[in-house]
Amino acid sequence: MSVILGQGEYTYRVAEGWGKLPPGWRFGDVAAVGVDRHDRVYAFNRGEHPMCVFDRDGNFIKSWGEGVFNRAHGVHMGPDDTIYLTDDGDHTVRKCTLDGKILLEIGIPGRPAPFMGLQPFNRCTHTALSPDGHIYVSDGYGNACVHKYSPDGKRLFSWGEPGTDPGQFNLPHNIGCDADGWVYVADRENHRVQVFDGNGKYEAQWVNMHRPSGLYVMPGKCPICFLGEIGPYLHFNRNAPNLGPRISVVDHTGKLLARLNVTPSAGTKPGQFTSPHGLCVDSRGDLYVAEVAFTAWPSLFPDKPAPADLRSLQKLEKVPAEQAATPVRAKESVK
Repeated sequence: MSVILGQGEYTYRVAEGWGKLPPGWRFGDVAAVGVDRHDRVYAFNRGEHPMCVFDRDGNFIKSWGEGVFNRAHGVHMGPDDTIYLTDDGDHTVRKCTLDGKILLEIGIPGRPAPFMGLQPFNRCTHTALSPDGHIYVSDGYGNACVHKYSPDGKRLFSWGEPGTDPGQFNLPHNIGCDADGWVYVADRENHRVQVFDGNGKYEAQWVNMHRPSGLYVMPGKCPICFLGEIGPYLHFNRNAPNLGPRISVVDHTGKLLARLNVTPSAGTKPGQFTSPHGLCVDSRGDLYVAEVAFTAWPSLFPDKPAPADLRSLQKLEKVPAEQAATPVRAKESVK
């Protein structure tokens, strides 16, 4: 019996076994995922083949990026058949064609800015575009700010600093922008998403979440947002319920619409998550979940070796509304 997650309009069926790599290949961590206008899927990963491309049925098409990327972290799909790739190990953002040709590079490869110096970049995490093509970069593990660039890569200004107050950050891990120009930042270790205008002015925050790591803002005005929340790593609350890992669906005000997790804790069963790090939605409403499963495993299961077939990419197929009229509890669907 297939595994069902979510409820109501946000009900999904796990596509077990989706995504077939060539013989002998493996992903390792899949840090981020994107979908182009033809519903081809781009899995940005930390294996030997950094970008692996699939059709919507999970058939492997091609790979690229070998020898270019140091440590995959973020994917943003441009509106003009381009892709923005954030490399936190190399401290760069690269705009590429969908075949991997580099069109723009922001940052100096291999040269981090001073730790918490608020200058770009020190382990930048993700990239987003404004409606008029300006580039936002969240920065990140060694910084606590957001940088705004012109479409041709000229830095315009930055905002943020370490802290917990509005406008401050504790690991700005992901970023998105909607059709009205609002900027959404997953402020992971502050357990919130902060909302800003296009000039970095603080507007609001959402706090009903735990360590938001993945963030996908649906196209359009007043968008639905998907959040990948990762669970606790500390020994005393590692297995606590209601903390993740999970996927949450919220509206543009942060109101919770649905939560997707088959059990209240991490695991490897279909529909369970280890560390949902990147998300995207295709034209049919199917949801793709990229996970840094191998990195997360030692923190989640310190006494267990990671299985060789540990999964780091899942597809969740949208269940048509007429079939999902009655809410389905995920835990009752697992056999």
